[in-house]
Amino acid sequence: MSTTVDLRNRRLGPFAGERIRVLLVEDDPGDAFLVGELLAEADAPFDVQIAQTMREARPQLREVHCVLLDLGLPDASGLDGLRQVLQDAAGAAVCVLTGLEDEHLGIAAVGEGAQDYLVKGTVDGASLSRAVRYAVERKRADENARLLRESELRQAESARLERGLLPQPLMGNVSADLFSIYRPGRDRALLGGDFFDAVAVDGANGSQLHLLIGDVCGHGVDEAPLGVALRVAWRALVLAGVPEDHVLPSLEQVLVSERRSDELFATVAVVTVDVTAGTARMRLAGHPPPILLADGRAVPCDVEPGLVLGVLPGIRRPAAEVSFGPADWSLLLYTDGLIEGGAGPGSVAGERLGVDGLCRVLASPDRAQPRDLPAWLTVQVETHNGGPVSDDIAVLVLSPRTFDPRTS
Repeated sequence: MSTTVDLRNRRLGPFAGERIRVLLVEDDPGDAFLVGELLAEADAPFDVQIAQTMREARPQLREVHCVLLDLGLPDASGLDGLRQVLQDAAGAAVCVLTGLEDEHLGIAAVGEGAQDYLVKGTVDGASLSRAVRYAVERKRADENARLLRESELRQAESARLERGLLPQPLMGNVSADLFSIYRPGRDRALLGGDFFDAVAVDGANGSQLHLLIGDVCGHGVDEAPLGVALRVAWRALVLAGVPEDHVLPSLEQVLVSERRSDELFATVAVVTVDVTAGTARMRLAGHPPPILLADGRAVPCDVEPGLVLGVLPGIRRPAAEVSFGPADWSLLLYTDGLIEGGAGPGSVAGERLGVDGLCRVLASPDRAQPRDLPAWLTVQVETHNGGPVSDDIAVLVLSPRTFDPRTS
């Protein structure tokens, strides 16, 4: 049996315009009536539900602000009953209201998580009303503190993961500059799996710069650590001198062994650049093609798209040789968050910017210099989208270092 006692009040409670919902768990109808009379006498802004057993109370526990609990129920007694309520009541405050005047039991109840311990017959309407109000406010304060702490922990964890995703490039003696930006999709409050890296390696034909950029599908705590694992594995493979045609298959082995679900895959672009010669070898695994910026134009590099990592392990992804031509060039690598936003004014509803749209943006006469290009490009893409894009964005811009007589 469940009874509703509506204690009407025209005054505002502690929640502006909202009445406080109270569940009284009491098997004695007489005591339940007295509690209702006490609150009515205090003119308290409460709506009170009454349940006579724990079984009857359980479905209502998540719908109330405060639970007034008797410790002598037919199907739950003492601290065991309190523990059951605390487990099922979620964000509700819990006040013990019992006929047992036991100081040790009261201390134990508060230690278990009750907001207060009240003894029947020793409280009047005003003190009972005040106890409920204070209990609800303390619970809300505790809940806010808990949520704040969880948020701080998530931010700290995201910062650690971001440091893993965004390393310090090893540029060595390569005569080039690398500029980057990484913008997580913060509207989801989750870290994605975009990652990149750069490592210069000295060889018989001089220094070569190895570039990596990739994206683990999804946006969450499973994807970000996997992106870190792939980036670290790639750096280790490059520094160990593993042949280039073995790097992507090895990365795929890491992905398959480390992922928590067979549905997780990754797109990757790996590029080996000879800055002095102005050439590069590129391999793609389902990733958007790098874009060459030269002579005021923006042209996607002619590279086979390849298959994403994690779908058919062992499949070959051929390399493409790309020549940059004159010395005045830049190479743009990016993740698909940059091209999946809206195409902008004049486009069909739902149309994505895409690689061609990105090239049109890059062909603008107002295009920023390489150092500022990643940030400028992000702003342009968000302008076309009409606001921040939902996916993470990672951008790399490689530009050969030119001679400046002012620094000689």
